[in-house]
Amino acid sequence: MIQSPLNYTGGKFKLLPQILPYFPKNINVFVDLFCGGCNVGINIEANKIIYNDLNAHLLYLYNTFKNLDKESTFEWIYQIIDKYELSLVSKNGYDYYGCESSKGLGKYNKEHFMKLRDDFNKIQNEDYYYYVMLYVIIVYAFNNQIRFNSKGEFNLPVGKRDFNNKMANKLSDFIDKIQTQNCKFTCQDFREFDVSQLSSDDFVYVDPPYLITCATYNEQGGWNEDSERDLLAFLDKLSEKNIRFALSNVLRSKGKENLILIEWLNKNSNKYRAIPLNYSYSNSNYQTKDKSSASEEVLIINY
Repeated sequence: MIQSPLNYTGGKFKLLPQILPYFPKNINVFVDLFCGGCNVGINIEANKIIYNDLNAHLLYLYNTFKNLDKESTFEWIYQIIDKYELSLVSKNGYDYYGCESSKGLGKYNKEHFMKLRDDFNKIQNEDYYYYVMLYVIIVYAFNNQIRFNSKGEFNLPVGKRDFNNKMANKLSDFIDKIQTQNCKFTCQDFREFDVSQLSSDDFVYVDPPYLITCATYNEQGGWNEDSERDLLAFLDKLSEKNIRFALSNVLRSKGKENLILIEWLNKNSNKYRAIPLNYSYSNSNYQTKDKSSASEEVLIINY
């Protein structure tokens, strides 16, 4: 299976062996409604794939990977690393940068990273090179995350990693796959997504922000109870049109219950089925040493 080149919050790569067997075998159009890191959509065989997300930077980055030839992408990555004198341990080793593997590379890269970040935030022309720069920043940023402030500036600090062989291989495999897919990228709120373009031969995968878990995507009202209810109404609308869907979510997490989701499931027990998933505790979203307080993750399907 192909893994996303981004360490995106809520990525489903580790759950794919459990999720994919429940997906329909024959899919005309596959919609990844909250595509995030694209771990699901990139591993789907369908006649057409629609990647949708509210993060426009994310979608333009994927569009760059799809349309820019891989050789140029990697050439620019290494040019940027060299230009800003960022570390490349795969070539030079940790000693070259006066760093230890256990402590990471942040001490060496901090000043160089800040220069790259400042230059990036001043760019006006968002072309392919701009998005390759963004990818390099993500690689060298804290936890390989992506975050922009209200002014549209990338504002994460430096991280501990660099562009290692594992990251290079993930990016290479991802580019190879996405360049063979018949796919398009849309940036829409799910409420505005046009379901009239879909039929019973299509399939919508829905992996929204989780209402009762703590992550950057549901801070400061980014996802609230109204959003949850609107999404469930959207799924009901899909079912009314005989469009198949699968919803990833959690019923309970660390003493909290998603009562809105539970009540919706109980009300529609004759139409929808909740499949328990055995979640990996190493996932960054739900990492905990106390398994009794871990999330009760489910896949909800209507077929």
